[in-house]
Amino acid sequence: MCGLMLVSPSGILRGIARVYIDLIRGTPIIVQAFFIYFGIPNVTGIRLTATVAGIITLTLNAGAYTAEIVRGGIQSVPAGQMEAARSLGLTRGQAMSNVILPQAIRVMIPSIVNQCIITLKDSSILSVIGLTELTQTGRLIIANNFESFKMWIIVGIMYLIPIMLLTKLSQWVERKLQIAKD
Repeated sequence: MCGLMLVSPSGILRGIARVYIDLIRGTPIIVQAFFIYFGIPNVTGIRLTATVAGIITLTLNAGAYTAEIVRGGIQSVPAGQMEAARSLGLTRGQAMSNVILPQAIRVMIPSIVNQCIITLKDSSILSVIGLTELTQTGRLIIANNFESFKMWIIVGIMYLIPIMLLTKLSQWVERKLQIAKD
């Protein structure tokens, strides 16, 4: 949504999206996690669990980066495509959904998959707010058995498997889109 707001003809929508994106991209994810988990409850009185705060943090962070990917993908489509669609009588929304976005998605896929991988890896940072995720679980097991080498190999493999699957999925989708394009 924010990616579309960035290319909107409305200056107000572009401004709102730009403030959100600059704020999120300009601060470390650990600061965002602390702000959401400790800061918001301090001001509002609404207590969030570590899981909810972690999901909100990762969503807001990935959303800001994904918005820039969407903006870049849309802007990579030649301006003449919009002009041609509009000259055929399509509204701006119809031109965007039927002409521009299908072309932009091909450009965006590798970057979006890369952002998913980064978000998966960033989840380990959330252990600082008490979220028991993979890295935190590994540390707890090491505290009990002192087998750090074996444990970090296992944790690394557990991160590597979904990341490799996402990479292979991305390559498969890119091939399918290339075949459909040809």
